[in-house]
Amino acid sequence: MVQLIVGKKGKGKTKHLLDKVNSEVKNISGSIVYLDKSTKHMYELNNKVRLINVSEYLVENDSEFLGFVCGIISQDHDLQQMYFDSFLKISCLESADITAAVSKLEKISETFGVDFILSISLDEADLPENLKEKVIISL
Repeated sequence: MVQLIVGKKGKGKTKHLLDKVNSEVKNISGSIVYLDKSTKHMYELNNKVRLINVSEYLVENDSEFLGFVCGIISQDHDLQQMYFDSFLKISCLESADITAAVSKLEKISETFGVDFILSISLDEADLPENLKEKVIISL
């Protein structure tokens, strides 16, 4: 399953994402990975959550990002959830249509049983129609 937290930059999406990951870590038996553009939120995350700074891995486009995500999944068979803060930035989709990437994440989710929660700096009104049903928080 893919879920979206949406809103313009500076609206507080990261706070909601951090609250969600820290509450979920108590309820699931598998592991959780949090992808971000820096390690700024390291001390706000529960120590059971693995933080990965995507900018350290030379990801240059959305295809490389999806391959990176699949690589993480292949290394952890207990992985249940992945959180993507600043999704447009870390996936290199800031000036592109996100529909195809989210569709591929949905297929990856179904295949490997990993849930994805994405923080996206767009208003809900600016999302493509087919993605609006995935919104869990709109700021």
